[in-house]
Amino acid sequence: MQIALIQQQYHGSKNTTINISTQNIQKAAQDGAELIVLQELHQNEYFCQSEDTNFFEYASDFEADVLFWSSIAKENSIVLITSLFEKRAPGLYHNTAVVFEKDGSIAGKYRKMHIPDDPGFYEKFYFTPGDLGFEPIQTSVGKLGVLVCWDQWYPEAARIMTLKGAEVLIYPTAIGWFDEDSQEEKQRQLESWITIQRSHAIANGIPVLSCNRVGFEADSSGVMKGIRFWGNSFVCGAQGEMLARADDERETILYANIEHARTKEVRDIWPFLRDRRIEDYNCLLKRFCDTK
Repeated sequence: MQIALIQQQYHGSKNTTINISTQNIQKAAQDGAELIVLQELHQNEYFCQSEDTNFFEYASDFEADVLFWSSIAKENSIVLITSLFEKRAPGLYHNTAVVFEKDGSIAGKYRKMHIPDDPGFYEKFYFTPGDLGFEPIQTSVGKLGVLVCWDQWYPEAARIMTLKGAEVLIYPTAIGWFDEDSQEEKQRQLESWITIQRSHAIANGIPVLSCNRVGFEADSSGVMKGIRFWGNSFVCGAQGEMLARADDERETILYANIEHARTKEVRDIWPFLRDRRIEDYNCLLKRFCDTK
């Protein structure tokens, strides 16, 4: 399966950004990509740097956005992973990945479950935790375990997707550095981000696709200095081997080839799922395994 990740920056407006995204999708499809992944909240700036109720208006276009990306998937005959701001009801919003089939139909969607609340990443102000569970989405190119950004730090999410039959894990992402951090700290953060996701691949014997934003985005409120999204979108195989990786500065279409048969080969020699001691994992259902 030929896949493509669109690593892109925000271009100052929704229309301009979308136009560039669609051009990249067309090129990737022409180059043979069957599955194309867009980054987290790819239509707009990363607005979660501050808490501003005006940004809730972005979610009002959710239904129109779904129709638009449906048409793009159909025109290019691709399976397309999008990341959209969903208005479910007044005061109730989700960070939602919508997956489109090659004919433009909705194959499924996933509402982001783990929601961060850190300086510059005030997502709890905007997003309600998802209620669709960790359910793989069946498509013509395979069963996709779609998660979103902060989910990538949680081995439980990757494991459940795998146990439910996902053939690949996919993470649309928006993560970056603060310029005031030291070079050493920036490198530690980047390496941690890559390592945890490669670990999901290894522990579950499954390929991982991670598509991140790139470029500097100032905080519109002026409270924060802004985020320099670190790119480094990558694809790794079922043993964590790096198949493709972008840099930290440039927009790019990152191509890779995924062989589903490789998963069986890896799991046959590293049968981690076989040797799980499920009768002794009850503690995982607790917040902390103390005596209380």
